[in-house]
Amino acid sequence: MSDYAISQVYPSDKRSLAQIDALLQKEGITRDGNLDYICAMRDDDDEIIATGSCFGCTLRCFAVSSEHQGEGLLNEIISHLMEVQQARGNLHLFLYTKVKSAKFFGDLGFHEIARVDGTLVFMENRKSGFPNYLKNLEKTKKQGVSAALVMNANPFTLGHQYLVETAAAQCDTLHLFVLSEDASLVPFAVRKKLVQAGVAHIPNVVLHDSGPYIISSATFPSYFLKDEAAVIDGHARLDLAVFTKIAQALNVTHRFVGEEPTSQVTGLYNKIMAEELPKAGIQCHIIPRKEAGSKAISASTVRVALQNGDWETLKTLVPRTTFDYFTSPEAAPVLARIRKAGNVVHY
Repeated sequence: MSDYAISQVYPSDKRSLAQIDALLQKEGITRDGNLDYICAMRDDDDEIIATGSCFGCTLRCFAVSSEHQGEGLLNEIISHLMEVQQARGNLHLFLYTKVKSAKFFGDLGFHEIARVDGTLVFMENRKSGFPNYLKNLEKTKKQGVSAALVMNANPFTLGHQYLVETAAAQCDTLHLFVLSEDASLVPFAVRKKLVQAGVAHIPNVVLHDSGPYIISSATFPSYFLKDEAAVIDGHARLDLAVFTKIAQALNVTHRFVGEEPTSQVTGLYNKIMAEELPKAGIQCHIIPRKEAGSKAISASTVRVALQNGDWETLKTLVPRTTFDYFTSPEAAPVLARIRKAGNVVHY
């Protein structure tokens, strides 16, 4: 153990954050926009010599000053962050690291889930975490042609319903994964409930929580990738590396995705998926979006209608089950959150 103290750095501490940014920059890292705890280790002159951060149940944004590398400071930062997470009740932890650092974190008790060669490795602190997730999925495996669909459904629209109906009609079993990260305006519990209600009439759908293994773009770590195109590429390839293992557990040979004509991000993501999935023996089907009034139905448009209290427009965009929820007293806290949000159109 070194003699250096580790302390929390608050968003108001601009001087410390500037030092942290400079330290991260030397490692080719930009401070992540999604952080809920930042710590720093200081030397006797009150200069920051090491840092690390948390977001949710993930550890991220590590750096040690070049003058102090080899002193075991990063181990101390990791130990500190794990104590912080334990105090929060987060015992199952995840991290993303550059490929060259994977062995270091492996020696600290982290286990690889998936990797994108040359870019990043996704790890967790439970050896049996991902294997157990796959084993539980295997219990839902069925005979015949199996397909998969992943959606956030923020919230569930007629477009989502059409996508599920179209996919389900082309297979014996459709494994439908709902992103369970709470990074959306509509909380996961509500999103899942609305998906469940909206697909109840389709008998061959098996609903799954994504768990922590299918990563949303909102929480994907972009801090060590150089530009937006690299971030999208890295996220897509990591998603596919994880998904390929999920597909093997379920004998999935088809993946369905919705076309996203207004989103450059999703367009590039879908393009990578269409190129890469067949290499793993999985056919990728990009389904054109359902339209209302000659415009593609999107969850962003639905959130705008909810924000404005435009119930007439909402009726044309969502299934009855979604409409009934949002016009019920139960939806009041979610509506308040959407109305406070400012910009609800996400690309």
